[in-house]
Amino acid sequence: MKNGPLAVVAASVLWGTAGTAGLLVSADSVALAAARLVIGGAALALLAGAGVRRAVTPGLLLAAVAVAAYQLCFFAAVGRTGVAIGTVVAIGSGPVFTGLLSWALHGRRPTGRWALATTAAICGCAALIVGGGAQAGGRMVSGVLFALLGGLLYAFYAVSAARAIETGAPSNAVMGVLFGGSAVIMLPVLLVNGVGWLSEPRGLLAVLYLGLGTTALSYFLYGLGLRTTPVATAATLALAEPAVAALLGLLVLGERLAPVSIAGLVMLVLSLVVVAVPERTPETALASQP
Repeated sequence: MKNGPLAVVAASVLWGTAGTAGLLVSADSVALAAARLVIGGAALALLAGAGVRRAVTPGLLLAAVAVAAYQLCFFAAVGRTGVAIGTVVAIGSGPVFTGLLSWALHGRRPTGRWALATTAAICGCAALIVGGGAQAGGRMVSGVLFALLGGLLYAFYAVSAARAIETGAPSNAVMGVLFGGSAVIMLPVLLVNGVGWLSEPRGLLAVLYLGLGTTALSYFLYGLGLRTTPVATAATLALAEPAVAALLGLLVLGERLAPVSIAGLVMLVLSLVVVAVPERTPETALASQP
C-alpha cells in the first residue's frame, strides 16, 4: 500500500484539529460548516482545474450532494446529542458502513483483520466518550439517527470517490468534483445564515484554516491515500480524528481524560497501527525470503 495509509492518517490528523479551531469562531455551527465547505471546495476545484470537468459523472455528482448532506446531518446530530456522542456515532459508524457498502456494491469482502481492528477502534472511541461523562438531551434518539445517517453518507461518498480513482480518474479531480459541487450547494446555506462574523480577524483566520487546512489539504491527502489504500481500511484509519481531537483537548484546552478514556485512546491507536501495517500475502512472504 506504499504511503497510502500515511496520507490517510495525515488527513485524519488535520480533521481532528477542526473542533479546536472552531472554538475561535462565534458563528453558528451550520454557518461555520457551510463556510468551511465553500472555501475548501472552491480550493479543491481550483487545484484540479480542467480535470474537474472530465471527472464529472452522475455518481460523483450524487456523492457531492452526500458531502453537503453529511455536514447538515452531523451538526443536526450534535445539536441533539451533544458534540461527543454525535461525533463518535457519526465517525465510528463510518468504517462499518464503508466496509459494508464496498462489499455490497463492488464485491470487496472486508478482511478478518479489518473487522477486528475496526471493532476495537470503535470501542476505543466509545471509551473516550464514556470517560468524558458526555450528557445528552431528550432528543437523543433523533440525534443518533441523524449521526448514523451521517456515517452512511460519509461511507457513500468515500466509496464513490475510491471507485472513481480506481477506474483512472485523478484523485485531485475527484475531490474537486465532490467538494466543488458541495460548495455550490452550501453557498446559499452560508448566505442565509449570514457572513457578518467573517469580518472578525480571528473568525476569518479560523475559517480559512478550516477551509484550506482541514478540508482542502486534508481531502487532497485523503485522495492520494485512496490511490493505494482500500477504502474500508482508509475509513478505519480515519478514526484517528477523534484521538487527535481528544489530545488537543487535553494539551490545548486544558481538558482532562479519565483512565477509561486513556485506555480507549490506547486501544484506538493500536487498532490503527494494526490496519496500517500491510498484511503478508504469500507473494510478499516469498519475496522476503533470502
